[in-house]
Amino acid sequence: MELMEKVAYLKGLVDGLDIDMTTKEGKVLAAVMDVLNEMSDVMYEISDEVSETVDLVEAIDEDLGALEDDYYEEECECDECDDEAFDDYEEDEPMYECTCPSCGDTICLGESLVEEGCVDCLNCGQKLEFDYDESEQEDTEE
Repeated sequence: MELMEKVAYLKGLVDGLDIDMTTKEGKVLAAVMDVLNEMSDVMYEISDEVSETVDLVEAIDEDLGALEDDYYEEECECDECDDEAFDDYEEDEPMYECTCPSCGDTICLGESLVEEGCVDCLNCGQKLEFDYDESEQEDTEE
């Protein structure tokens, strides 16, 4: 039973009791019923507005997802990339995954960041050092 139906049922019960609404108790009961009726009307309106808002947000989310798919062609393969890791990223630059030994967070780094030799973990701030040798990378590519 919905709230409006429950309020209507209570109003029917009060009307069936033949209470004298000119007494103190009758006036209080009538005022309580009026407030309950107004509250149920407002709750019904809010419920409708929330439903409409949820539908709108879901539509916007779908549209945004489609835009993201169109705009962001290629993403890093790791699950938890942070935008700060891509500050120096060039589009054709190879990407590397790195797992922080302190927090276990996996981040993606562009080759230019790895060549620098160290970077701070985006999750815990731990300094991560790399032993990167460009000649070794070229040997593995050949």
